[in-house]
Amino acid sequence: MSGRPGLQKPDPAEHKPDRSGGDRSVTVGGDNHGIVSTGDNANNVLILPAARPADNSLAGKANLLADRVSAFLKREEEQQRLWDPAPLPVRCRPAPETLTGRRNSILDVSAEAAATLPLDLTGPLEKIAAVYEGTKPGRLMVLGRAGSGKTILVRRFARARLEARTPTGEAPVPVIFSLGSWNPTTTPLRDWLIDRLERDHPFLAGAGPDGSTWAAALVGADRVLAILDGFDEIADGLHEAALLDLRATTVPLLMTSRRAELEAAVGTTALFAGIELTDLTLDDSVNHLLHATNTPASDTTSCDGTDTTTPTGWEYVLNTVRRNPDKPACANLAAVLTTPLMVTLAHTVYKSGRDPVKLLEIEEFSTRGELEDHLLDNFIPTAYDRFLSNRPAAKRRPWPAERARHWLGYLATHLKKLDTHDIEWWRLGTAMSLSSRMLVSGVTIGLMSGTVLGLVYGLTRESREASLNVLLNVLGIGLVFGLMHGFGSKLKVGGAFEPSRMRIQIRGGTKRVKESFLPRIRGGLAGGLVFGVVFGLGIAVYAGLLAYPWTVIASVFGNWLVAGLTLGLAVGIVLALVAGLEAVIETKSSVSPLDLLNTNRTTVLAQMLAVGLALGLGFGIVVALLNGSALGVTSGLAAGLTVGLGVGTLTAWGRWVVLVRVWLPLTGRLPWAVNAFLDDAYQRGVLRQVGAVYQFRHARLRDRLAEVYEQ
Repeated sequence: MSGRPGLQKPDPAEHKPDRSGGDRSVTVGGDNHGIVSTGDNANNVLILPAARPADNSLAGKANLLADRVSAFLKREEEQQRLWDPAPLPVRCRPAPETLTGRRNSILDVSAEAAATLPLDLTGPLEKIAAVYEGTKPGRLMVLGRAGSGKTILVRRFARARLEARTPTGEAPVPVIFSLGSWNPTTTPLRDWLIDRLERDHPFLAGAGPDGSTWAAALVGADRVLAILDGFDEIADGLHEAALLDLRATTVPLLMTSRRAELEAAVGTTALFAGIELTDLTLDDSVNHLLHATNTPASDTTSCDGTDTTTPTGWEYVLNTVRRNPDKPACANLAAVLTTPLMVTLAHTVYKSGRDPVKLLEIEEFSTRGELEDHLLDNFIPTAYDRFLSNRPAAKRRPWPAERARHWLGYLATHLKKLDTHDIEWWRLGTAMSLSSRMLVSGVTIGLMSGTVLGLVYGLTRESREASLNVLLNVLGIGLVFGLMHGFGSKLKVGGAFEPSRMRIQIRGGTKRVKESFLPRIRGGLAGGLVFGVVFGLGIAVYAGLLAYPWTVIASVFGNWLVAGLTLGLAVGIVLALVAGLEAVIETKSSVSPLDLLNTNRTTVLAQMLAVGLALGLGFGIVVALLNGSALGVTSGLAAGLTVGLGVGTLTAWGRWVVLVRVWLPLTGRLPWAVNAFLDDAYQRGVLRQVGAVYQFRHARLRDRLAEVYEQ
């Protein structure tokens, strides 16, 4: 805030003689005026709000990021129905000294936070904030077992930090990052954070004042509080490398993890201050479940000790558990209802008139694990009932619950094979072996090119000759692009199969031709070499079968090899020149999975069109000069369409089309309308959104779906 004197003088009638030691005070009335009193004088002042920093400044970008993160967190709370009927509380204690070290002051603060039990997630979480702020730079870890509420706690912590920010943009913006996709052996933590910010918030990918991106500038200036969710979800074998980076970094951070995985990696060197979430009490669960069903808690035992409870509903079940803690069925259910995850699932599954008395059937649920599996198994059918959908009835897709569980099971198995929690559209289907992906890609592009060539040649050539040409070309093209898919996947030539963060813009491109020229030329030449060798060998074998002299066979092979390299060079040059039309996506909105997919589709289609037109025109002119205009037109058309389609399949969007839009639905592993299905699962609370990717709402749900699918 800033102030300046008002234009009016004080009223003389209010003037009082000077008194030594008079009161001095400031009284503010409203948002824009006040009175300054200095003993005997009182001055009207105009209180001006602090100027909001310009959007094109570091503080302005931080404020814009804070707005986007705040909106996202609010939307996620609605999607996950955290306020239905109210967030469960969580309980905590100081993290063990083996992980935090002997920091007595921090342990005291942690103990003070833990003494305020249970932690109310609807409040500002001052005690947790005190633990975080007690370390410089700000660091905090939140430990807890699966389902203990770590993710919910840190999301509420992020909301509280955002609500406490001032418009000056100086306080760091809390941003949640899912650690499961981080590989510390290939990417330092800072670089990984910057990459995720640029992917999920494209307005931070533009050039900042020092030439780096705005994301890099914010991270470098400690304007980002990195909330690293799920240390235990990092791929096996990478935890120790991750800890080396975490210990060395000065980035403000908050990290969550299961205790066992962290202890196994830490060794004897402690990390930083933290708290550990503990089990809910039975009273916590009872209060939540009875409040959720609008059932008043009551003592159902009469004065003479007889039971007056009607044997139905949560009140009966929970009173039975309270009165019979030693019975196996009651002990199992009481143990299950100690984590927010299971209490939430129990509330959801038995919300619509189902009788929870079933949970006390010891014959069916003899162990705690069987009870938990029962709740997890019934969540999907429940989620696909109408009452769980936020959308109006007219906009709901009638996905059958059993088919939905099958498709979700495939997705869960896919994630487990890739050892990740992120449903990335550009990696869907990659759990298949590389040879299988090469075969599917080759067959698909072969059939597509065969259709194109059949239409072109069928109009200009004799049917027998056209059929033979089409067959040979289909085999050659399918083999070429199948091999290219394999090489691109293995070598990542030209960044193959990574989603582009650029869009095509006729004016105002980034002029990236120079930096893109050599990588794209190399990629084009590599593809041209494969094309020349495959077609050269194929035609040479064909000539050998027709008893041509070996000199002719060698000449044919050499011609095709040169032609392939020339073709590859031309493709590389065209793609390099197209880079001059690419511009960083700097929209002020954040990116959803569908946004990133749509942007990539537009970019790839533009690249396919440019390559097809340039190659088709050039090839057609050469053939026309040698063999006449009629053959030149058809050859140019066929070459342009075939090469354009083939190049498209070597992109992230192209592979997604081949595997996810064609192959996986064809084999029944995913629905045909994949995007609509994923979005619907997100709307129903089965999935959650983390930037540009989806995740299952909890790792336990993912693991259970994968287990059932594999069975």
